Amino acid sequence: MNSVLKFFSSIRLTVYLLLTSTLLIFVGTLDQVQDGIYLAQERYYEHLFVVFARGRFQLPLPGGYLIGPLLVLNLLAAHFRYYRMGWRKLGIAALHLGVIALLVGQLITQTSQKESFMWLAEGEKKNYLESFHEDELVIIDHSAADVSRVTSWPISAFESGDITLQHPMLPFSLKINDYALNAGIGPIDQLPNNALGGFDRGIAAQRNFGMIKLPPTYADGERNRMTAAVEIMGSEGTLGQWMVSNIFRQTQPVSMPTSPQTFTYQNREYEIALRFKRTYLPSEIELLDFKHDRYPGTDIPFNFSSKVNIIGEKTSDERSTLIYMNHPLRYAGFTFFQASFAENDTMSMFQVVKNPGRLIPYVACAIISIGMLYQFGFSLVVFALKSRASRSQTS
Repeated sequence: MNSVLKFFSSIRLTVYLLLTSTLLIFVGTLDQVQDGIYLAQERYYEHLFVVFARGRFQLPLPGGYLIGPLLVLNLLAAHFRYYRMGWRKLGIAALHLGVIALLVGQLITQTSQKESFMWLAEGEKKNYLESFHEDELVIIDHSAADVSRVTSWPISAFESGDITLQHPMLPFSLKINDYALNAGIGPIDQLPNNALGGFDRGIAAQRNFGMIKLPPTYADGERNRMTAAVEIMGSEGTLGQWMVSNIFRQTQPVSMPTSPQTFTYQNREYEIALRFKRTYLPSEIELLDFKHDRYPGTDIPFNFSSKVNIIGEKTSDERSTLIYMNHPLRYAGFTFFQASFAENDTMSMFQVVKNPGRLIPYVACAIISIGMLYQFGFSLVVFALKSRASRSQTS
């Protein structure tokens, strides 16, 4: 046990982990230029082991999920090996606690933070957010006048293709004939010969659309056009094949079709869609007014702001607030940031973040600051007392 404690408390391990983390950040930054921030972060910081490759050159490295826990273990082992309780070293204990809190807070953020967005036109209300990186296949039952019943599957449920999805709430099943993480969509006669066609229902049938698989994109500001060929199977056989894609019915301005793909089965009306994954809010958000202020006599912006109403669904509560740069709205555990705009300054986009660990860095920094003030202050007081005692003895 002593040898294990010596290894994990070793300063050599500390230096190795810090140098490796620096190298990991460096190679991650190199890949970020080519593959974007999201993929680089997932590739290097959310795995135990990673491999940096450039042509035939390959460099294996420990990933973020290994370096982080080892740093915490190294700090704890060194603390319990060398630290001795007492007033003189209390600030050091606070410093160690603060650093550990920072590392744990980053882990919580990395594993639990969710980023979404919301597009709103002036006068429009919504009670849901849409995901930046996740999609879902949905069947919506519109038969009831006052409520829509939504059945959804995450993309991971069918991204392998050629599988069948069922749900006890639905009188039919869905067969995924093909799937593309990123697809080119257009008239079948304008696509290459290997394009997939044969869609006899919905938008693709009306416009003679086909789909062709494309390499996924991870560039910042771009999104994969996730697309699938879905065949609906009833008790009497096939009801037809639909093309569904996350670029149909987008809330932001696009040139793709926006009409819903509906069908009727057993006297009930359904809609099929592949859309950005939604997270529902306890209230509605209404955009009252969006302002794009410019410096007088120029087109240079100095402020973007959105005045919104928060309308309670279960109560009559309603309040207004202004969202602008560095002044987000915090509501129901979400933080709404002013992010973009469109349609001649009549639409506003909010980036919405839910981070259960957002307060941990503030607490950690406060603990570190208190620890530093205590340690340096205590040492200063001790030094001053010794100096006074020394002068007294001399005199």
